[in-house]
Amino acid sequence: MSEQNSSPESTSNLRQVITSVFWAIVGVQSDANRERDFKSGAAKDFFFVSVVAAILFVVTIYGIVRLVLSFAGL
Repeated sequence: MSEQNSSPESTSNLRQVITSVFWAIVGVQSDANRERDFKSGAAKDFFFVSVVAAILFVVTIYGIVRLVLSFAGL
């Protein structure tokens, strides 16, 4: 198997981790990126970025609901 997609770094950088988590949440991550993540990514990095993404998602939904309810006069 060739290593065409391997970068000079042995681990994923923060940008790669954030991008991978985002596309995994959306559900359209490519097989090449998923394979790269499993080979070179640290599980703790993906865990922490996923937790932060989940918190941001919940806070965003909460804010949108509050905004809509305020416009509705409730």
